[in-house]
Amino acid sequence: MRMRDLLFAAMLGVAALPAAACRMTMALEQWPPYVYRDAQDRYTGLDLELLQAIFKEARCILVTLPELPTARRELLFQQGKLDLMLAASETPERLSYARFSVAYRDEAVGLFSKPGNAAGQRPAASFAQLARGKATLLAPKVGWYGAQYAAARPMLEQAGRLNAFGSFQQGVRMLDAGRADLLMGDVLAVRHEARLQGVALTALPFFVLRAPVHLMLNARSTSAADLARLNAAITRLEQHGALAAIRARYDAP
Repeated sequence: MRMRDLLFAAMLGVAALPAAACRMTMALEQWPPYVYRDAQDRYTGLDLELLQAIFKEARCILVTLPELPTARRELLFQQGKLDLMLAASETPERLSYARFSVAYRDEAVGLFSKPGNAAGQRPAASFAQLARGKATLLAPKVGWYGAQYAAARPMLEQAGRLNAFGSFQQGVRMLDAGRADLLMGDVLAVRHEARLQGVALTALPFFVLRAPVHLMLNARSTSAADLARLNAAITRLEQHGALAAIRARYDAP
């Protein structure tokens, strides 16, 4: 086993494993609070803690590579040069080159307003109902945010009621500056950034999207046995409440 693998095995708290054991490579990213550098310049975050617990339980080795842009990371994965990606949605298109674990958490997309904003306080039971009103919306430039948003987006764009942002740091600043009535995004990511900026937000009482996410394994570089090993670990940790305890520390929905 290479020294780098031994170091990462030690970081995950597992014994040194033989060369034939489960070993996967993943590129890091900045996606707070899921994966990010803390004040001591160490990587931490909800997804990383969950992944470390799963790999420890499965007695697998995780090898992490330096941060890569999203597009580059996805390209390398499709080329078979990365073994693992986090927080993946299972789609028919991806099944041609990937295999998916059982879910290890949910993702939730919500809507937020500044306290006292009239458009954000009007009663609405769904995103579709809200989209038929007059509220203006800030939304991420890229990503899947559910069927309701996908259906309403052309109408919002045509009416000039939709503005896009590239990062949640930018999005929260735009909302705070009054650029729109509402901000849409991953619930934990928006709340994390709002805390950093000291911006008070009010969440609307429904999710735009709530769905399970999975570990996505490269079908070319991993095996069905690798997947079974991780699935068994996730199942045991869920039964024992270990993953739920980690999610609770981050107030994950």
